[in-house]
Amino acid sequence: MRWAQSYLGKYGALENTSRGVWALTAKGLRIKETDIKEVVAAVRKMNQVKRRSGDGVAEPEETHDSGTGWKDDLIGVVQGMTADGFERLCQRILRESGFLKVEVTGRSGDGGIDGVGVLRIALLSFQVYFQCKKWKGNVRAKDIRDFRGAMVGRTDKGLFMTTGSYTPDAQKEATRDGAPAIDLIDGEHVCDLLKDLKLGVTTKMVEDVSIDPNWFAQI
Repeated sequence: MRWAQSYLGKYGALENTSRGVWALTAKGLRIKETDIKEVVAAVRKMNQVKRRSGDGVAEPEETHDSGTGWKDDLIGVVQGMTADGFERLCQRILRESGFLKVEVTGRSGDGGIDGVGVLRIALLSFQVYFQCKKWKGNVRAKDIRDFRGAMVGRTDKGLFMTTGSYTPDAQKEATRDGAPAIDLIDGEHVCDLLKDLKLGVTTKMVEDVSIDPNWFAQI
């Protein structure tokens, strides 16, 4: 299994993070059993080229400084995804964050519920319903109320994820007294999660080496 994962990963058919979650890429979804020999041959050729060149490590296509400009670029990329694609991205984020059995439902007429997952904390497990909105604007209080109305009677735990932001009234509605609380994740938080989980975002650390002559003088 590890041999297969290694070859398919180098071929670009699988991708994984340090958290050990493997997922098929678009290229992987197109591979058939008859392509196995081609995969093996291609990876062996890549290994040979890498040995001859001594490196073979590719740099990311785009680099950014340590500011927040990268978040604007990332939001633009995510907003360019289809609605179904954003739902699958949210599913992947939840899986990588420790959720179990994350499923995307996305059924029409289901009150805006896009999926459900199970969050385990110590000995307890909680069923969490989530909604994904690929919006540029603000999520309103009405949207929060509609989502809560769809999840009441099914679970007390809700999660709302969007590429946009939330109005102050929406934030108040999410934590209104006497109603099940709904956790909110806005576009900036989505960017942070993708960066921390290393999902489509690469962070390059720059090594800064300095010399202390006084230290050598004391030898």
